[in-house]
Amino acid sequence: QIELNRLKRFESFRFTLFKWTDELDSLGRIQDLFNCYEQAMELFPGDEVIVNSMGEHLFRMGFRDEAAGHFYKALKLRPDFPEAKENFYRVANWLVERWHFLMLNDHGRNHKYQLAIKKAVEGGCSSVLDIGTGTGILGMCAKMAGAAEVYACELSKTMYELACEVLSANGMADSIKIVHLKSLDMKIPKDIPNRVSLVVTETVDAGLFGEGIIETLIHAWKHLLLPPPNTQQPLSSPSQTGRVIPAGATVFGVAVQCREIRRQHRLCASSVGGLDLSAVGQIYSPVSCLADTEDSTEPYTTERLSRLRGGYIQLTQPFTALDIDFNNVQELEGLCSREMMQLRLCVTQEGVLDALAVWFQLHLDQDNHLSTGPQEDTCWEQAIYPIQSPFSKSNYTVKCGDEILVEVSCKDSYLRLCCAAIIRDGHTFRLYNATPKILNANPEAELCSALAGLQTNQEKPSCAFMLESAEIALLNNTAYHNSFQRAMSKLLVSLKSTRRSQQSDTELDPIYVLDVSEGFSVLSLIAAQLGFDPSEDKQISPGLVQAYSSVEKEHHQSMLRLLAKGNGVLESTLEFWLSHVEDDSAVLQRPATEKLWSAIILDCIETCGLIRQKLLEKATLARCLLEDGGQIFPERIVIHGMLVESDTLLRESAVQGTEPTLGFNIAPFINQFTVPVHVFLDLSTLECTHLSEAVELFALDLMNSTANYTDREVKVRVNTSGKVTAIAFWYQIHLDSEQSVSTFSEDSHWKQAAVVLQQPLTVSRGEWVKLSIQLHKSSISIITIKQKYSIHISM
Repeated sequence: QIELNRLKRFESFRFTLFKWTDELDSLGRIQDLFNCYEQAMELFPGDEVIVNSMGEHLFRMGFRDEAAGHFYKALKLRPDFPEAKENFYRVANWLVERWHFLMLNDHGRNHKYQLAIKKAVEGGCSSVLDIGTGTGILGMCAKMAGAAEVYACELSKTMYELACEVLSANGMADSIKIVHLKSLDMKIPKDIPNRVSLVVTETVDAGLFGEGIIETLIHAWKHLLLPPPNTQQPLSSPSQTGRVIPAGATVFGVAVQCREIRRQHRLCASSVGGLDLSAVGQIYSPVSCLADTEDSTEPYTTERLSRLRGGYIQLTQPFTALDIDFNNVQELEGLCSREMMQLRLCVTQEGVLDALAVWFQLHLDQDNHLSTGPQEDTCWEQAIYPIQSPFSKSNYTVKCGDEILVEVSCKDSYLRLCCAAIIRDGHTFRLYNATPKILNANPEAELCSALAGLQTNQEKPSCAFMLESAEIALLNNTAYHNSFQRAMSKLLVSLKSTRRSQQSDTELDPIYVLDVSEGFSVLSLIAAQLGFDPSEDKQISPGLVQAYSSVEKEHHQSMLRLLAKGNGVLESTLEFWLSHVEDDSAVLQRPATEKLWSAIILDCIETCGLIRQKLLEKATLARCLLEDGGQIFPERIVIHGMLVESDTLLRESAVQGTEPTLGFNIAPFINQFTVPVHVFLDLSTLECTHLSEAVELFALDLMNSTANYTDREVKVRVNTSGKVTAIAFWYQIHLDSEQSVSTFSEDSHWKQAAVVLQQPLTVSRGEWVKLSIQLHKSSISIITIKQKYSIHISM
């Protein structure tokens, strides 16, 4: 009894702590919040729940390194703690990005860097600085090659600490000095005693300059490197001069047609769910090659062309866009001020101009080169410059004999490639000379003008709206919106019939619909339109639906207003719910004191392929807010999966093999950050072998909690012999008993995901693999019975 009372007091303490810290967080009293947690952990240093909770607050505030430390500590205290596992997996993706594993598994890349460094050191470069050292591998290559002095710098706290562990494990902690700094902040003699004769780095991204290598190398030449060889004195000693590995790069590109790129950056659908989308004008993604685009963080996105759904078609021959010498400081300094270069590309294949795909060849030295091209077996993706012209869709089509005018520039140290015009039969059609004004932060004046244009049947509005690529892809998913329209129409007819039988008044009570989707969503507007458009069903009367949208960005609200006006929906029937609630985090509330919701739309699946966190908790609250006969959309989610063998997934999940990487012991340290669940997969293009048919793994009923089970065993029959390396999974989203959509369909904007096994399971055709799937709070575990280990799919 004493122990029971102690546990009750402890649970009461926890409850009070979490409630009070949430209140402090909402008030912005961050220091008081952390003081509370520090006092709590002094009292209960071994409580994994408190440690994990503090990590969650740290992560939400952007302190990812510190959050990771708390999640890791919580797992040390209780290795089977599912919430801490889920949190650690999520933060690990931020702290140690998956390309670290790919690069360390890229033996060709590692070997060529090793050869170039060895050649430089043996040629007289005795002092070396490794900028952005990561795991420390390039610095260790220099030391093994015989460099007298080796230094390294790393900005990421997590990677810095990991590199320190790696150096110690390889007996180089005393011979390589590593500093937790950005190279731009390094000073002589504070951080390194003297200028070095060699800088090695791989601070390049898919677009070559995106990680700031130009600024990094200019600073290095001015402050950290010995001067370059004097052409007037060619016999000067290598130990008295400086050089850089890589020595330079050549950038290549090609114009492509690609449906998958198109639907992420351009609105392809003219209507969805009965809504005419033309009223909103132009829609852009944040990715723009224009140098004066204020809202663009980068002029390109990245894709692995070989793994894009539907593939791609080259519309031109590959072309050379740029050559850069990293050992020429004058060339580096003049890059941003270099005049824009114009290239004329001859179209060799008729098609739709969707993007420029760009890659590069990295020249480590005269003998060693690395290519990031789409045909290479490499760890690299390619840079994608999508075409986002205000012209009509027909003007994207190019024919053999046309020419594409490409402008190449390097403003702000970003490599920018812009398809400026199409030249046909001597006529030039500019693509970017009349770009509509982007309607974004404060759009009221432009919105009034656009609405006036709609009222007087004038031309469509000339403004443009910025949406995230995932939001554009969602808007292009016509199957999803049309299925929702049919399911919502069916519910409205049912509720209308019920109201007629219960109410004698001629004017029926409104049907309240709440859309709590993440980001931009038109589902609330589809519901509102159904109350006005009798074409769907004669029983639905105008003004029946009162719809609420939870979108919070002003330009999202402006888009919905324009779409409402353009589709004949009264402004009064569409409201923005966040203006009715005091706390944005508590959007699931009653519409009015005496009313309940008729329908609540939940956003259940993240674009990456995972179920959203705390979905079941949200569904439980939503059910309490529904009127009799009301509906949650979707009502049910079924998880499907299959056994697959994929070396690609293994290489992306951990450093593979038992042999040391270039002779260095690195794998045990970076593999601590292995994340078992891989997201943003396209199973239709992933290099893998399907070892079984698709099976139903689990089902979540959002309308009926008693129908949910907490665990389930599934037997999967092997139809192809091999090694099970992963369990790929996706979802069938059941909006109601008749309408459903798959996240594995051709038009899906959702990606798929996979659980990667820690140890592959060898199977033969005809055998059965038993999986145990368990639901615990906010996570699902998939356990292979034979191996007895658990993998968590976050929700």
